Amino acid sequence: MRIRDDGPAALVRLVATGQAESRADLARLSGLAPSSVSLRVEELIDAQLFAEEGAGASRGGRRPRRLRLAREAGVFFVADLGAHHARLAIVDLAGTPLALSELACEIAVGPESTLDSVIGHLRVLARDLQDELGLADLPVRGIGVGLPGPVDPATGQVVSPSRMPGWNDFPARDYVTERSGLPALVENDANLMAVGEHRHSWPGLDNLMVLKLGSGIGCGVIAEGRLHRGRGAAGDISHVRILSEATVDCSCGHPDCLEAHASGAALAAALAGQGITVDHPADIVDLVTNGVPQATSAVRNAGRLIGDVLTALVNFFNPDALVIGGSMSNAEPLISTIRGVIYERCLPLATRNLEIVTSRTGRDASILGAGHLLLDSPLSNEWIEAAVKQ
Repeated sequence: MRIRDDGPAALVRLVATGQAESRADLARLSGLAPSSVSLRVEELIDAQLFAEEGAGASRGGRRPRRLRLAREAGVFFVADLGAHHARLAIVDLAGTPLALSELACEIAVGPESTLDSVIGHLRVLARDLQDELGLADLPVRGIGVGLPGPVDPATGQVVSPSRMPGWNDFPARDYVTERSGLPALVENDANLMAVGEHRHSWPGLDNLMVLKLGSGIGCGVIAEGRLHRGRGAAGDISHVRILSEATVDCSCGHPDCLEAHASGAALAAALAGQGITVDHPADIVDLVTNGVPQATSAVRNAGRLIGDVLTALVNFFNPDALVIGGSMSNAEPLISTIRGVIYERCLPLATRNLEIVTSRTGRDASILGAGHLLLDSPLSNEWIEAAVKQ
């Protein structure tokens, strides 16, 4: 497919994503004349964004020199925030993690304190990486932050989040930009996970639903090969009302939302009522693995409730695959129950080719997704063009 874009950012994306590894590949994919591609490649090499080395695969003539991103091209900061922790990463422009770190933090303490801590730790991680690589200067091109709540894509504000006191209407994107001094992307964590899963594990599929099961419940939607954001609430299945014998009020103010009954936080509260202490959703998985009957019963019930909600969505959206990730996805009874409900209750046409699988990308899915979206962002056009002009 020809992208018909003659800007330097388009060529950087083709090389970063592995679609092109030579000048001939760039000419073929971009639609530019070979002479124009060569001129732009030389500019990108001079700007220390490209490096050319070795020999690539031959297409019938002389083997071309292989293009890659230069080590000095720069990196992105990425932070994937959960309710009780943050996973931090420095990634290259292709989205590949170069350094990873875990940070214990409580998102409930509020946005300023949480984001300041995350940005500070990312700077330390970058300095350590710079020393490791032996580079005097490691340009940081942008920062991506995943949050466990809805984010308005137009404003970058957090909107009506659960379990995030003090975050409602907070201008997260503007705050991160101001405090870091970098172009910022702020996105829902399930959306980032969906992009990471799609780009790295399912690039040949156009329509995916990616479910994140942890302290909360999130869902990212890939439609026609692109992340579907809507106005910020697309894929938010956590507040779909379910039928239950016992009424439980949700943090959103409505009774019997899916999250109030089937999230990791809800299961932890239910187990605590039975005298079983759970500090994190992963502890529930350990209890299930160890054969604790109360935990197994709880996750099977959660699986039935989640499966009921997903049944309507699978019939409606008809995805190619449903991918389940997050810390709760390692509980096999939970996954098998979800799978059983969907296959039993969905239309045969909706499930005859449907794959229901756990995440292939694992804990780094949101990190990888953020890296891809940062490179895709129009903000990247600006710094790439500025680097070429210097």
